[in-house]
Amino acid sequence: MQSMTGYGRGEASLEGTRFIVELQSVNRKQSDIAISMPRSLQCLESRIRELLQSKISRGRLNMSLVIEAPAESIGESAINEELAAAYTAAMHRLKTKLFLAGDVTLEAVLRAPGVLQAASQDADPEAVWPGIESATQNALSKLLGMRTTEGANLAKDLHNRLEQLRNLFKSIKSRAPELAPQYRRQLLERIEAAGLNLPIDEERLMREVMLFADRSDISEELTRLESHFSQFENLLHSPQPVGRTLEFLTQEIGREYNTLGTKSNDAPVSKWVVESKVELEKIREQIQNIE
Repeated sequence: MQSMTGYGRGEASLEGTRFIVELQSVNRKQSDIAISMPRSLQCLESRIRELLQSKISRGRLNMSLVIEAPAESIGESAINEELAAAYTAAMHRLKTKLFLAGDVTLEAVLRAPGVLQAASQDADPEAVWPGIESATQNALSKLLGMRTTEGANLAKDLHNRLEQLRNLFKSIKSRAPELAPQYRRQLLERIEAAGLNLPIDEERLMREVMLFADRSDISEELTRLESHFSQFENLLHSPQPVGRTLEFLTQEIGREYNTLGTKSNDAPVSKWVVESKVELEKIREQIQNIE
C-alpha cells in the first residue's frame, strides 16, 4: 500500500552536465502529471510520462527538470550578443529622450529577456536523454520510498480503526437475537400499562412478534459486513494500488450500517451503529490519501 503524498529529488551527470529532477505528489482521484522542463526538450515529455506512469497510477504529480551545463561550456554561445546590443542601444535612447540619470549597466542588459540563454536551450534531446532518465529514476525511487513509508503508517492506522469497527460489530451481532423477544416483552408491557383488560391471544401476539422479527432481521447485513471487513483487511496488505477498491468497500459498509440503523428498533444497536459510522467516516478520510 502506498500513500499519494511524497517527495523525491534525483541527480545525474553526463559529460559534465548536471541533471536535477524534483518530484512532488499529492492527493487526487485520478492520475495527473505536470512537467516543467526546457522548451527545446519537450519532445521527451512523452517518454518521461511513460516512465512516471509505470510506477504511479494515481495522484497529482509535479515534476521539474533543471539542467546545469559545465562552466567551460558557457561562452559566447550562451549570450545573444546581437540582442544585447539592441537592448543597450534602446536603453541609451530612452535615457536621452527621458533625461534619465544613471548608467546602462551589464547587469541590466543581461536581465533583458532572451539575452542570457539557458545552457540547455540548444541541447540535443537524444544526447541528454540518458541523463534525464537517470535523474528521473533516482527521484522516482526516493518518491516511492516516501510514499511506501507513509502507506505503511496509513495501513496501521486503518487496521486499528477496522478493529474498532469489528468490536462494535460483535456487540451488534450479540444483541441481534434479543430483538424479537424484547419486542414481545415491550408489547405486553404496553398493553398492561394501558390498563386494557383485553384477552391476549397468544397466537395473534406471536404473529405480531414474528412480523416484527421479519422486518428487523439484520442477519444478511451482518453477514455482508463480515465479508467486507475480511476484504478490507486483505487489501491493507496488498502491494497493488487499492485506494479505489477501498473507497468502494467503504461505501458498501456505510450502506449496510444505514440499513442496520433503519431495521433495528433498539437503542443499544442504534448507539453502536452511530459509533460505527463515526469511525467509518474517519476511515473514509484516510483512504483519500491512498493510491
